[in-house]
Amino acid sequence: MAQLYLVRHGQASFGAQDYDQLSDIGIKQAELLGQFCQEREISFDMVVTGSMKRHHQTADGILKFAQTNGKRVENTAWNEFDFESVIKAYLVRYPDLTPPKGAQRSVYYRLLKSAMQEWAQGHLVDGLPETWIEFQSRVAAATAQIQSAGSKNVLVATSGGAIAIMLMNLLGVSVQQAIDFNLQIKNTSVNHFFFSDKGYQLSTFNAVSHLDMPSRKHLITYS
Repeated sequence: MAQLYLVRHGQASFGAQDYDQLSDIGIKQAELLGQFCQEREISFDMVVTGSMKRHHQTADGILKFAQTNGKRVENTAWNEFDFESVIKAYLVRYPDLTPPKGAQRSVYYRLLKSAMQEWAQGHLVDGLPETWIEFQSRVAAATAQIQSAGSKNVLVATSGGAIAIMLMNLLGVSVQQAIDFNLQIKNTSVNHFFFSDKGYQLSTFNAVSHLDMPSRKHLITYS
């Protein structure tokens, strides 16, 4: 069977003017994953990214060390949903829940979780570029394209939301479980699948073996 390595991007620049930019830690995470693949002779005959800067930078870091002998493809269907617009629409509906300036990161995680729940239930519509169902459908289409491409070892650098939706589509879990998946997916975690023309089988979820040692514990992040 063919194999898919579905990887969340490295740590982005939370709180900075440009979130869509890997931090120094994010670059290190991606390079360590590339070294991990190199050491285990894991190579790729197809590399796919979304169009976001953090996706490309993550793939660049991995491929600095990991081997690839195939094509690299950009597919916007692997992009993250517009979480900033979702949160903005949620706060228009619930302005009293606007976090105070300088609030802790955990406050924003809880805000995102609540906003995603409202979005998935169809309560947030105005000003959003896509519905939850449209997001779910485009990830399903991107997954099917991988399945039909004829490649044997595929690396996809994407975002947590897209990974959570793929798991939702594959495992048939609830929307709430998909949201919970999204918020626990670590930066540069590997979600490993076997696949054929008959479908996908999940092998590993949210693995960070390249970071799972005492000297690297500080590199395990979620943003």
